Amino acid sequence: MEGIQQILGIEPEVISGTEEASLSFAGAMRAVGAGDKNTLVFDLGGGSTEFVLGGGRGAEAKVISSRSVNVGCVRLTERHMVSAPVTDEQVRRVEADTDAAIETVVSSVPLSTATRAVAVAGTATTLAAAALGLETYDSEAINGTSLSLETVQCTAQMLRSMTRQERAELGYMHPGRVDVIGAGVTIYARILTRLNEITDGVINSVTVSEHDILDGIALSQL
Repeated sequence: MEGIQQILGIEPEVISGTEEASLSFAGAMRAVGAGDKNTLVFDLGGGSTEFVLGGGRGAEAKVISSRSVNVGCVRLTERHMVSAPVTDEQVRRVEADTDAAIETVVSSVPLSTATRAVAVAGTATTLAAAALGLETYDSEAINGTSLSLETVQCTAQMLRSMTRQERAELGYMHPGRVDVIGAGVTIYARILTRLNEITDGVINSVTVSEHDILDGIALSQL
């Protein structure tokens, strides 16, 4: 912390987990319309995934509850997905870990009350680019796009079936995501599948947001 202050000349502000969830939710909600729906935002990272349930839009977004679990694209790649294309057994193992993590989320976040889902971060945006058939990455085309559960599942399977070289040649694929996209899209598709089951079919699609905690911080300063 002292090093950061010396280099930048400003004192860093450490935020709590609750504040982080609130800022992330506010940022992500910029991709969806206003309304009184309970929205579940999930942020699938490298080492963990954060689930935030709330309502409202932009700076008015309010968090109901949140939970972070140790399931991420890098973590589960290292644990299970050691080949490309991936095997059915590797997929089953990643899905089992994801299911176990979601069970811990249910104990503190009322997922059954969610009426729509929003996904943020690189796995979600990369899968959206694939589903949209983009030649190169286009954030404007990706932001706010809605994908059905079936589309997410089918696109995840397509990306899993590719060799490493095939993934690397995709114009929208970030080089740092080539090795971890298999686990990432498996986690992503499994989360949406379980949300569909937990909500009795109410959630059958997901909206992809290019906005995240940085946007939430900016909104909080207005």
